[in-house]
Amino acid sequence: MEQLLKITTIPLEYQLKIQNARLEYSNSTASLDMDRTPGEFSIKSRPAKLNLDTYEARNSVVPTLKRSISQTAQKGLQAAQQATAQYAQEGQQLLKPGDGGELLGQIFRQRTQMPTGEFQLGFIPSAPVNITYQEPDLTLNYEMDKLTFDLKVAQGDFQFIPGNIEMSITQHPDVHIEYVGDPLYVPPSAAPNYKPLDVRA
Repeated sequence: MEQLLKITTIPLEYQLKIQNARLEYSNSTASLDMDRTPGEFSIKSRPAKLNLDTYEARNSVVPTLKRSISQTAQKGLQAAQQATAQYAQEGQQLLKPGDGGELLGQIFRQRTQMPTGEFQLGFIPSAPVNITYQEPDLTLNYEMDKLTFDLKVAQGDFQFIPGNIEMSITQHPDVHIEYVGDPLYVPPSAAPNYKPLDVRA
C-alpha cells in the first residue's frame, strides 16, 4: 500500500546569551572572602504529536475477520427471526377455515413478490478517521548564580553585577501534514491512466 500522508516535524530552535554574575571593586584595598555556587539552566521540550486512528474507517470498508464473523452472525440471526415470523403468520392463515388452495396461492405470491420501498444510499468509509493532536510543550528552569562574600574595605566603592540570561526563539515547533497519495476516481474508469481488465484472458 502506497504512502498517503507525509508528516514533517519541525523542532524548536533557540539561542542563549548568558552573562555570569560578577563583582567589581576599584580604588581601594580590600580583603574579600567569596563563595560562589554556579547557577543551573534546564530545558524540557516535548514535540508535537499527531495520532491517526483508522481502525474503524478500515473496518467499514474491509472488515477484519472478527468483525466480518460478527456481522454475518447478526444478519443470520435477523434472517432466522424474519423467517420464523413469516412461517408463524402463514401457519395462522392456514388454520383459518376456507379454501386451502386459494390460501396457498396467496402465500406463494407473497413469497415471490418483489421488494418495494425506499432504499438507502451509503458511502464508504462510513466511519471517520479518529485524529488526536498533542500540543508541544517547553519548560524552562533557570537558577541564577549564588554568590556569598565577606568584604572588608578600607576605602573606595564596589559594585555587584548580577548574572543575566537572554533567550531568543528562532524557530517554533510545528507539524506539517501533506497528502501525497493519488486521487481516487469513482468509477475507476474515470481515471486518466485507467486500464480495463482483459476478460478474455
